[in-house]
Amino acid sequence: MKKFLIIMIMLCLTLSSLVLSPISALAESGNEVDLTCKSACLVDYASGNMLYSHNPKEHLPIASMVKMMTILLTLEQFDNGSINEDTLITTTENASSMGGSQVFIDPYVDYSAGDLLKSVVMASANDASVALAEYISGSEKAFVVKMNDKAKELDMLDTNYVNCTGLPAPEQYSCAQDCAVVLKEVAEHELYHKYSTIWMDELVHPSGRKTELVNTNRLIRYYEGCDGGKTGSTNEAGCCLSASAKRNNMRLISVIIGAQNSQTRFNECTKLFNYGFANYESRNIVDASKPVMNLKVSKGQQDNVDIYAKENYAVVVKKGDKTNYDVTFENPVAIKAPTKQDDVIGKVIVSNSGNVLKEIDLVVKSNIDALSLKDCFDKVVETW
Repeated sequence: MKKFLIIMIMLCLTLSSLVLSPISALAESGNEVDLTCKSACLVDYASGNMLYSHNPKEHLPIASMVKMMTILLTLEQFDNGSINEDTLITTTENASSMGGSQVFIDPYVDYSAGDLLKSVVMASANDASVALAEYISGSEKAFVVKMNDKAKELDMLDTNYVNCTGLPAPEQYSCAQDCAVVLKEVAEHELYHKYSTIWMDELVHPSGRKTELVNTNRLIRYYEGCDGGKTGSTNEAGCCLSASAKRNNMRLISVIIGAQNSQTRFNECTKLFNYGFANYESRNIVDASKPVMNLKVSKGQQDNVDIYAKENYAVVVKKGDKTNYDVTFENPVAIKAPTKQDDVIGKVIVSNSGNVLKEIDLVVKSNIDALSLKDCFDKVVETW
């Protein structure tokens, strides 16, 4: 009897752990990932290189993952100062009548741009998406033109947008590779991560009523390092997910399109992440925090100055990879004062087997004033 009780307790503990942790965390240590979805890819965020792919350019409906472009264009409005989080947006009857996933906004009242963006990022709200689109471009139709223009700018050649929500439309499609491109652009915005990392929140309507917001991307809560993404689900598209995760200075983007059900999309996205983090590592090639050289300064109030790369550069490689990367510099022997902080004085070139992978500006990190006549006289006297 005692043995039976022990077995039952162990079984209950096992079952409870499965309930409390709905996202599978089985590591993929091999070279293949067993997926059942229609299309998928795993991309290195820093370089854009594809680490795994399954029909990555197949034209497919992507449901609410369309909203990643809606989010990107909205974030760009924040960047250029056209709107801020406190900007009030008057909603329309059209926006408030959107079906599907929504936060039930009221028509003809003012919501803050921050609250609407949060509702799209967290809750995939169709009504909030249309409200933002109408405010930015005057109409959803005009906004969709901007969406397709941006897609062309990003070389997303296998994408066509028809609306800003992802609601079913015959001519609307994208592919896993293009979805990764959009998420990469979105993930560069700090404001996005302010909302994408929230698990639960609420939207307080102007009337005072509240709508609970729960992040549709469950990996935010259940996968270590996940800090963003977008779900999508319709009968036509199946269950979709694009997500980003960062571990050990390496950020990966995983895209799943056409999974059989919601749980499967999260499990298969997790498989891709586990495969990437188990088999690849980030190798730092250029470190912007350390000087790469010291140059003489001509006619300046200091004789020498440290020179830095303007940005970091790292590559994601297979663990154990011994590939050598060549780092060369194009720069003058000396620089002439005056110079200002972030003045470009040359470039660092990263290459592999003769192929240029990256060119990065070389800059000074402080102002260098030119010598005045008095300074020149004092130097002559000092030397003499």
